[in-house]
Amino acid sequence: MAEASSGPLDKPSSGPLDKPSSGPLDKPSSGPLDEESSAARHEAAFHPPVTVALTGASGAQYGLRLIEALVSSRHEVWVMISKAAHLVIDTETDVSLPARPERLSAALTERSGAAPGQIRCFAREDWMAPVASGSGAPSRMVICPCSTGTLSAVATGASNNLIERAADVALKERRQLILVPRETPLSAIHLEHMLTLTRMGAVILPAAPGFYHKPERVADLVDFIVARILNQLGIEHRMLPRWGE
Repeated sequence: MAEASSGPLDKPSSGPLDKPSSGPLDKPSSGPLDEESSAARHEAAFHPPVTVALTGASGAQYGLRLIEALVSSRHEVWVMISKAAHLVIDTETDVSLPARPERLSAALTERSGAAPGQIRCFAREDWMAPVASGSGAPSRMVICPCSTGTLSAVATGASNNLIERAADVALKERRQLILVPRETPLSAIHLEHMLTLTRMGAVILPAAPGFYHKPERVADLVDFIVARILNQLGIEHRMLPRWGE
């Protein structure tokens, strides 16, 4: 899988600081305002975050490639990987990813060419993570790939782990939620859960690549699905030509 290149990050311009009447200071004093200014500079460096969750369905390549594409588009990416997804990644790819969030962030940053702080990872039961609350969660979330177990849990509001809770938050807050199931054949239970989630406003985007772009490699099929996800997210890309181009 080809690595996505990262582009330069725009840096916000810094203006002069007002000096106190008692005299000039070599360094501004630290305090809450400085922390807020630092946070603002960090947020300005990237486009708004997109949450990406990988679960235990086959097709880990789709999720990993999506992270690369979002990094290349200069979006901050918040990542959650289930225990089953780690097993799938080990089975289907030559990628080795650690489970601990700090080490996982470092590994994904190195792999995708992300800027420092562009990728944040959260543990499976980190209930204090921003994605666990409507007041902190991003406006867009993608579960890619989405196992039928996760599909069921999200459709019924189970919220047994952080991935399920984050999806539940997206639904209750009427935010964008995209699920990418990779299962065949589909049972009536699977289809009913997909219909339930569609009626709630989620998008079901099956990992079923087309062939009209004449793919030559497996990576071309992966890019087909990732391009469709980016289209749903409203993120510009040149991974594939649009129909009619």
